[in-house]
Parts: sequence; C-alpha cells; structure tokens
Amino acid sequence: MISAMIPLANWGIGTALIIVFAVVCVVLSAMVINFVMKGKKNE
Repeated sequence: MISAMIPLANWGIGTALIIVFAVVCVVLSAMVINFVMKGKKNE
C-alpha cells in the first residue's frame, strides 16, 4: 500500500523524475557557467 504512493516504486515514473531532475541540473549549471564566462569577458 505504501509502496504504491512512492513514485520510485513505478520504474517509468521514477526514471522520468530522475531524467527531469538531471536535465534541470544541467540547464542550471550551463546558465551559471555562461554568467561566469560573460563576467570574465567584461572585465
């Protein structure tokens, strides 16, 4: 019963959540690197 409420109990939903989380992390990291590089060029 409890395992039915946990998303990772379903491989499809769990995998989708992990992929979405990874994509968000990569996008945020790319934005931070982009801002840092722009800041160095302006100096």
